Amino acid sequence: MRISARADYAIRAALQLTASRDGGPIKAEAIADAQDIPHKFLEGILNDMRRGGLVLSRRGGNGGYRLAKAAESITIADVIRTVDGPLVSVRGVRPPELTYTGPAESLLPLWIALRSNVREILEGVSLADVASAQLPASVSALTITPDAWVNP
Repeated sequence: MRISARADYAIRAALQLTASRDGGPIKAEAIADAQDIPHKFLEGILNDMRRGGLVLSRRGGNGGYRLAKAAESITIADVIRTVDGPLVSVRGVRPPELTYTGPAESLLPLWIALRSNVREILEGVSLADVASAQLPASVSALTITPDAWVNP
């Protein structure tokens, strides 16, 4: 699975909004500077997040962006889906829409299992969890073995 730059930037921007001390709007430039995200690219991402109902925006001198709901109720999966679409697809197709024959027939249950595990992790972690460095125990447990940190 690949996490696109767009999804990574969207999550980081949402975490910056989560960490806002006063809950007031934050300008896109400030988010871009704090997270080292190209400003123009971030503007497009924030607009997608606004259309997706994750952030609210206000124009003007006191304007900017803020989360549309509590950080505890926004999952990492919500952010990824908003900016990139489905969490898992094969050639741009969602797994239940695929068909395979012959020796490749068992690929479909494999892709479904992969999607299930990705959902379990990304839907089980909120922005508040990440911002507070308090990942769910089931997610933290996956990082304990040294092999988890090594690229094969």
